[in-house]
Amino acid sequence: MGTTQLETVPEPKYWHLKTVLSEALDSEFAVGEILPNERDLAARFGVARATLRQALEQLELEGRLQRRRGVGTTVAPPRMGVAVESDRGSWPGAAGEAWQAVDCELTAAPAEVARVLELPADEPVHTIRRNRVSNGQPVAAELVYVPAASVPDLTAIDAPSGPARARAVLRELDRLSLEGQDRAVELGSARADDAKSLDRLPGAPVLVVTTRFFAAGRTAAVSVATYRADTCRLTFGDAGGVEIHHGPGRQAS
Repeated sequence: MGTTQLETVPEPKYWHLKTVLSEALDSEFAVGEILPNERDLAARFGVARATLRQALEQLELEGRLQRRRGVGTTVAPPRMGVAVESDRGSWPGAAGEAWQAVDCELTAAPAEVARVLELPADEPVHTIRRNRVSNGQPVAAELVYVPAASVPDLTAIDAPSGPARARAVLRELDRLSLEGQDRAVELGSARADDAKSLDRLPGAPVLVVTTRFFAAGRTAAVSVATYRADTCRLTFGDAGGVEIHHGPGRQAS
């Protein structure tokens, strides 16, 4: 068999540097320790700063490094475990969930969400913001979009705004008979608002879990949950749910 074009392509310089840096992290640095600045690292390894940045970004994506506001680049701790709810018979806000309601406002959903909900682009929906913390560290931020038609009995008396309003919307949503849900997971970059909630820098790698909830033959709600990619590792269970584990051989909590 002849040599393919791919086989003739040399290993990128940043990829080799990533391996060298990874070995240095194991032997020279402790968890939480701040790395030298880019100029010093580039000089030490004899590479351009652009090449160094590519290697550092890859290590951040793999969960070896963290970029922290006002601190710099530090060695990341082992990934902590949080479980993405895999009960496909429950609405958001079900008993026992680890999410904390932060706010709820009536505003237009993003265009792609409005299309999924089959709503006009300018029609306001209940937009619930929730956060999730594990061991005192923020690990995920979520937006739940609920059309007014899904919670027709909700009134301003239930709660005008804030966390109480969010819980009231979710209680009303739970009155519907859930017919099913589907979920998609993709890699993304933290937007400014998500980055602030997750204590990351804008553009940091994140895992986006989008869930559609079905009732009465239509999409009754959409959840977009953003997880820190440097913290979470996702695996798929036998039942089709998504679990996040601490690391090899350790069960999610």
